[in-house]
Amino acid sequence: MRLLVLPCDGIGPEIVEASVQVLTAAAQRHRLELSLDYDSVGFDSLRDHGTTLRDEVLQRARGYDGVILGTQSHADYPAPEKGGRNVSAAFRVGLDLYANVRPARTRPFLPSNLREGRSMDLVIMREATEGFYPDRNMTRGWGEVMPSPDMALSTRKITRHSSERIARAAFELAMTRRKKVTAIHKANSFHMTDGLFLEAVRHVAGDFPQVQLDDLLVDAATAHLVREPERFDVLVATNLYGDILSDLASELSGSLGLAGSMMANDELCCAQAQHGSAPAIAGQDVANPTSMILSVAMLVGWVGDQQRHAGWQRVRDEIAAAVDRVLANPATRTRDIGGHIGCRAFGQAVAGTVATA
Repeated sequence: MRLLVLPCDGIGPEIVEASVQVLTAAAQRHRLELSLDYDSVGFDSLRDHGTTLRDEVLQRARGYDGVILGTQSHADYPAPEKGGRNVSAAFRVGLDLYANVRPARTRPFLPSNLREGRSMDLVIMREATEGFYPDRNMTRGWGEVMPSPDMALSTRKITRHSSERIARAAFELAMTRRKKVTAIHKANSFHMTDGLFLEAVRHVAGDFPQVQLDDLLVDAATAHLVREPERFDVLVATNLYGDILSDLASELSGSLGLAGSMMANDELCCAQAQHGSAPAIAGQDVANPTSMILSVAMLVGWVGDQQRHAGWQRVRDEIAAAVDRVLANPATRTRDIGGHIGCRAFGQAVAGTVATA
């Protein structure tokens, strides 16, 4: 397997290093071929090349089995015309990584932010290439304008094509889980855009008679996530709704740092932690690399599924199991979840567990 590694900003280099250590240990244990090439994006690229993301990096990524992308400090970048390109958005749009897959689950040995007795095991399928995000919903220019200093307008784009393909990905995933999909929308207010999304999801549902489909208004969905998260299996949503709900679900499950995430199309996958770059703690060896480690596990599992490679499928499952075994021990938890060890030590603990599993 050939992977392109892009550490990026803030705690990105630290959590990526821990993830690579775990992946390398798993590959060596199973005698699987693993090749890692590195390049720069984010502030390092801005310093050296005048832009946070060079076009050649995007083109180069197409030649790999997958990409490991660290966290980015997009809010601190200069304006786009001064080189501050949104790295995540550029990957999603430039490589058409339309499916942002974000699982969230509770663990019986870790405290959650749910009410006592409640549990969660769900996946949010977020469409990632259009919607209300103005930096990715136009062929040229941005989907936001200011006709006057006191007026700002934003354009939302929803297409049948993008809605149907994220819906299909959601139904295909549900077939491997509990066979239930919940479509998240606000069609009572956004009659045309959310109406089109909901129509597309229902159309795709006809190809999956084994899967139960229901739908919820996005505001009601937030309440149900808090009150009865067990009702959810796979949620499918447009870009903004999926972004907000996935952060809520992960935090309810215990911490935003405990869930993996990947971006994928039908040919390429990119691992990226669910959380941000946390520049305030960068370089201090206190970050929790769990999300990045699990994201890398999702990536190699996706490649294994695409290539029907049982070895990489086992690596995915073994890394996830090793993370749980390490988290189950209070002595090997990072400080954000009540422990005391650092990012490097946590990565070493998971890597050691994988190597001896």
